[in-house]
Amino acid sequence: MKTKTREQSLSDSRELDGSYDQLTGNPPSSQSKKTIKQRFLKLLPCCQPSAAPSVTQCNIEDDFELSTVCYRPEGLEKLLEQTKFTKKELQILYRGFKNECPSGVVNEETFKLIYSQFFPQGDSSTYAHFLFDAFDTNKNGSVSFEDFVTGLSIILRGSINDRLNWAFNLYDLNKDGCITKEEMTNIMKSIYDMMGKCTYPSMKETAPSEHVENFFQKMDRNKDGVVTIEEFIESCQKDENIMQSMQLFDNVI
Repeated sequence: MKTKTREQSLSDSRELDGSYDQLTGNPPSSQSKKTIKQRFLKLLPCCQPSAAPSVTQCNIEDDFELSTVCYRPEGLEKLLEQTKFTKKELQILYRGFKNECPSGVVNEETFKLIYSQFFPQGDSSTYAHFLFDAFDTNKNGSVSFEDFVTGLSIILRGSINDRLNWAFNLYDLNKDGCITKEEMTNIMKSIYDMMGKCTYPSMKETAPSEHVENFFQKMDRNKDGVVTIEEFIESCQKDENIMQSMQLFDNVI
């Protein structure tokens, strides 16, 4: 793989964070800096929008950024091809990601810390671990901006099958192609732990196991004790509530 030059690295980064205009080489207008759907971005790890730096700030920080940022994302055009986000959406997401993760990647501990801010009433660490593993497609212990927006694009803009495949991968903890009761129990317990004890109405301690039993009763069609990807997708597609929930995020950003 070719090594990027200093100028190309800076160009890719500025192009993504909106501090550089591809056509003119100038900073964007104040209007183009306005974020869209900021309310939703606040719900996502590493996605809290920040203002784009000025050209003067970029010049001052060029050397500092190159020495501290250990990872540079792919160029904007490639990410436009790989995801279903627009140029402006990618710039907003990148600004937020870089603001929370200046090194260009996020490790699991940082991911857990960021995620915990959204669920202060409970313990989100276990669920964040499962979610981090789903985003870490390369299994190298870190999530890059590409990893993040690729997963986010599937969750928000993917087809129903794409979203169901992503959800199955999240639940299939050991990635062996099927979901066991133990795996689903671990997922359910992590969700209930994350929601905390202050939910209304309050949940019984047996709620996770009851949820798992209902899940398998509905999805384990051949009653062999595991749920395959085929069973999962077929069952979800026949469930009106699941299909409606899948469409909630269609126009979120």
